[in-house]
Amino acid sequence: MSEPPVLVERRGHLLLIGLNRPAKRNAANLALLHDLARAYALLHTDQELRVGVLHAVGDHVTGGLDLADLGLSLAAGNLNLIPEGGIDPWGILTEPVAKPVVMATQGTCLTLGVELALAADVVIAADTSRFGSIEVSRGIMAFGGATVRLPRLGWGDAMRYLLTADTFDAAEAHRIGLVQEVVAHGAQLTRAIELAERIAAQAPLAVQATLANARLATTDPAAAIGRLHPMVALLAGTDDAREAMKSYLSGAPADFRGR
Repeated sequence: MSEPPVLVERRGHLLLIGLNRPAKRNAANLALLHDLARAYALLHTDQELRVGVLHAVGDHVTGGLDLADLGLSLAAGNLNLIPEGGIDPWGILTEPVAKPVVMATQGTCLTLGVELALAADVVIAADTSRFGSIEVSRGIMAFGGATVRLPRLGWGDAMRYLLTADTFDAAEAHRIGLVQEVVAHGAQLTRAIELAERIAAQAPLAVQATLANARLATTDPAAAIGRLHPMVALLAGTDDAREAMKSYLSGAPADFRGR
């Protein structure tokens, strides 16, 4: 039997999600897109899972869509990206995943790969990474969030790459804020897991509330501000908040349970 197009591995409170079509540079066919949406749904709904780690098997993240598999559906406008019960990894067609996602990149990371990075919360790039939103060179436009999220990092930089289809390296991705750290090739997944474990060690309800409020602030700052004090009051009444106080007084590490 052939391997699945997306690998899913539980590691404590982490869910490792691996794009797994290396012979095709992880080009996304319908099976990969559906499995990716199901993996994000698992992360979203499973209370034991606190952080996702998105990575790719092989030398590259993705060459983009597998047009041999999806080209006709794309042209017809009936591309069924998200299966029933799935969560859109790009947070466009469904609500976004409620848990943080740390992404590791290496090699080629085109189109939907750039948009996965933009939808992730922290991105660790190998120094071999090369990014490109090249949709305009193929007669279409980015449709997974790049036109919404990349301008938030800086209008000029966004237009520089969205309108030219030029690719750029990891150092430039770091300069414009697409990635947060650049590491040696081969170290990217280890570093992404380290950061994910740091996040997972915090109080999960507080992490999810922080993530939700920060996301809201990108579109409606006033609403985000209005929710701050009510949410803090709710969090202060949780078992995890009491555990944090106990840890502070005793000096022992906090054992957060998400309650």
